[in-house]
Amino acid sequence: MLHTTFQELYEQKVALEGMVLKPNMIISGKKCANRAGVEEVAEKTIAALKATVPAAVPGIAYLSGGQSDEEATAHLGAMNRIGGFPWKMTFSYGRALQAAPQKAWGGKKDNVAAAQAAFGHRAKMNGLASLGQYDPGMEKAA
Repeated sequence: MLHTTFQELYEQKVALEGMVLKPNMIISGKKCANRAGVEEVAEKTIAALKATVPAAVPGIAYLSGGQSDEEATAHLGAMNRIGGFPWKMTFSYGRALQAAPQKAWGGKKDNVAAAQAAFGHRAKMNGLASLGQYDPGMEKAA
C-alpha cells in the first residue's frame, strides 16, 4: 500500500519534502496468542518503512492505533534506538496521550491536578521515546 501511495505521489509530482507520514506501527492483533515483543515490532516496522518510504519524506509521526499508552511509547523508543533511517520519527497519539489523564480526571474538578500530572508524564515519556531515550523503568519512577 505504501509503495503504491508513494508511486502515485511521485507521478502527481507531490513534493515529498513537505509531508509527514502518519502510519500505524506493525503490531500483533489483539487476539493473537503470541504477541510480538517491543524489539520485534520496532524491527518489523522500520524494515517495512525502509522498503517503501522515500528518504525525501522528512518525518514520520506514528499513530498509537490499538496500543496501550506504555506500549506505544516503548515501540517508538525502540525504533528510535535502532536508528539508521532517513526520517525524524515522533508520535501523533490521541488516545495513548489522553487515556491516563482522562482516567485520573474522571470528570471531577478535584482531580484536575492529577490529570495534568498524568498528561505531563505521558508527554514527557513520548518525548523521550522520540529521542530514543525512553526506558520502561521510567514509568515506575513517576
